[in-house]
Amino acid sequence: MDKLGLLVGGVIVAGLGLAIWQFMQPAEVMVHPDPTSLNDLAQGAPIIEVRLPEQLSPEATIGQRAFEVKCAECHGANAAGQNGVAPPLIHRTYEPSHHSDEAFQMAVRNGVRAHHWPFGNMPPVAGLTRADVQYIVHYVRQLQRENGIN
Repeated sequence: MDKLGLLVGGVIVAGLGLAIWQFMQPAEVMVHPDPTSLNDLAQGAPIIEVRLPEQLSPEATIGQRAFEVKCAECHGANAAGQNGVAPPLIHRTYEPSHHSDEAFQMAVRNGVRAHHWPFGNMPPVAGLTRADVQYIVHYVRQLQRENGIN
């Protein structure tokens, strides 16, 4: 067997080993506020407290303006969510490894069927371009990082 064959075989075995190791890891438990604890909040009240960064990047500042116009009505000020209306986006559920930037694009374009929270389906959001949504994502991601969500 030549060296290239050994290298390719080694890479395949290593990849298979990594895949098996990841499969054997316990599933990450999604952490949501206890739905019964939401009952203690007034309708429309913020679901979480959001720590704000000292300063937003220029892209996040543009995104904040767009968020306030198109998203805050449901997702609340600073994406803290609103009880009975929409979930907080500053939550581990929406961290980049679980909801990519493209997931936000698709949610705005197509809407989202309810699957993580008891708020019902999210309708598509009219009047936002891909660039608008990317700025909004910059804003949300910067808020997430400030609140320990990476």
